[in-house]
Amino acid sequence: MAAHFGSRLRKGAASTAVAAVAVAALSASQAPGAVGANVNPPATALDTPAPDAASDATGSSPYYTDLPPLHSPAPSSSPVIGTPVSRGEGEAAGEIPATVLDAYKRAESELRDSKPGCNLPWQLLAAIGKVESGQARGGRVDADGTTIGRILGPQLDGNGFALIKDTDHGAYDGNASYDQAIGPMQFIPSTWAWAGRDGNSDGKADPNNVYDAALAAGHYLCRGDRDLSRDADLRSAILSYNNSTDYLNLVLNWVSYYRKGVHTVPDGTGGLPTHRSDETPAHPTHSGTTGPYAPAKPTKPAKPTKPAKPTPPSKPDPGIPAGGDGSHTPKPPTPPWDRPTATDSVDHLAYTDPAAAESTAMAGHTFTGRVAARAETKDGKAVPKVRIRFTITGDTDATFAGGETVAAVTTDAKGVATAPALQAGEKTGAFKITTALVGRQVKGVDYKASVTPRAADALAPADDKAHTCVPGGEFTDAVQVKATYKGAVADRVEATATLIKADDDPAENDKGPYFKGADDKPVRTLTGLKTDDKGLLTLPKLYADDISGTYLLRITTTGGATLTVKLTVAPADGTPADGTPAADDPAEPSPSPSATS
Repeated sequence: MAAHFGSRLRKGAASTAVAAVAVAALSASQAPGAVGANVNPPATALDTPAPDAASDATGSSPYYTDLPPLHSPAPSSSPVIGTPVSRGEGEAAGEIPATVLDAYKRAESELRDSKPGCNLPWQLLAAIGKVESGQARGGRVDADGTTIGRILGPQLDGNGFALIKDTDHGAYDGNASYDQAIGPMQFIPSTWAWAGRDGNSDGKADPNNVYDAALAAGHYLCRGDRDLSRDADLRSAILSYNNSTDYLNLVLNWVSYYRKGVHTVPDGTGGLPTHRSDETPAHPTHSGTTGPYAPAKPTKPAKPTKPAKPTPPSKPDPGIPAGGDGSHTPKPPTPPWDRPTATDSVDHLAYTDPAAAESTAMAGHTFTGRVAARAETKDGKAVPKVRIRFTITGDTDATFAGGETVAAVTTDAKGVATAPALQAGEKTGAFKITTALVGRQVKGVDYKASVTPRAADALAPADDKAHTCVPGGEFTDAVQVKATYKGAVADRVEATATLIKADDDPAENDKGPYFKGADDKPVRTLTGLKTDDKGLLTLPKLYADDISGTYLLRITTTGGATLTVKLTVAPADGTPADGTPAADDPAEPSPSPSATS
């Protein structure tokens, strides 16, 4: 709605009766079976306004009440005498500014992917946008879709409107006392706080941006597993936006009208509706007309104009065929609704850097390269301001930053759209990122990516303790090591620990220290070990058999990091670790049977 309102919303019997007359007139002109043709459904629980106006998206703020014309939006090829021929009633009413229409269609496309069961038609968003803000005040938006100046409803102070005290500290509406509906889709701040969406992938949800607002409205309407192809769900969704039967009927009529066709016009050139629900019109009017009961205002007589100087005849153009009178007939200009959009001009998508078409990252890490695509015309020229969708496909848990597997990004001035950073998950293997133009099928480009296991390139003792034990005993201190990768902590890296025969013989030893397995049986190789979040690996307790000596424990990780830890098994009486008697001990120990095996 416009930023200023002259009077307060009135919900009296007069305005309800007026709307009923207009709706009945329009429904009589519509073909059976069209959505919105039955504009006066029987009263149901859905038609009863909620006691709390804040329960709907707009806080029951005022809206434009102009009805669509009684005929198709397509301009007539043979106008009736006495009617304007330059811009028909249907043509003007069916105008939607290019960026605003693109926002509606992009929201429909995204909801088709994220909530396919909802079946949201873009015409529903266009209908709500029409009655809420006159299509963002005739498309007064900048190149990114943000309105030029804020669109604000009246403050909801309970004086003729709902009472909704400030919920956003004035952050969105500039009012620290009461809430006001904001933006082209007229969300109240308390609703936007949870319903807001980032529809143009700029990292923020702005109710004043038509892409953000349209996507938020789409998600709002699709709540609760609604299927908007079903009449009951469609009506329920519209009433959830503004709980008024008059509002429901009005939106349904615009949905039906827009489904017959629309005209795309440049931003800022769309017309504005003239009647609002906070006014009391004498009689209903249809968009673009004065209404059957509204007296026409007297017009001032036009000042006589000077006769134009005759222009010399132009030279015949051999490329233009002559008319029947010998004159040349110029080709008529292309009407605005037939002019191609930026999306229509895209012929294909291209790599921005073919060398980056394949990339690899370790599990849990961010891919260093960025996935990007360039929208190009047939002759290779860049196409800005179109949407490219990036989709992760394959058996992977990799995601874009934020946890999504699909991202839609608008191309910049160079025609390039860059996807959010790609984050590897824990599942290893290859997958693809496909690209597609939103709104039209063209040849895209695919990126190949793969995730490798977490790795460490260095291992070091976590402490300086010596690991010693008496024969048949257990080691007091557990072996603990720290893993790093390129100097950073290497967390959740798989490791293997093996008691080996010798430094140059990594085969598993058959004697000496061991770990305990099932039934306390000796185990000299452990697999499936993992470092913790700090890169630390703490091994289970080690035990010694009866053989004294010096033994080696080798730890290896994915990525090739290796560390060998020395273990000493020696009697407490000072017998050397190699099993020979000490100098002050004349006793010669008997060899153990296992020592000669």
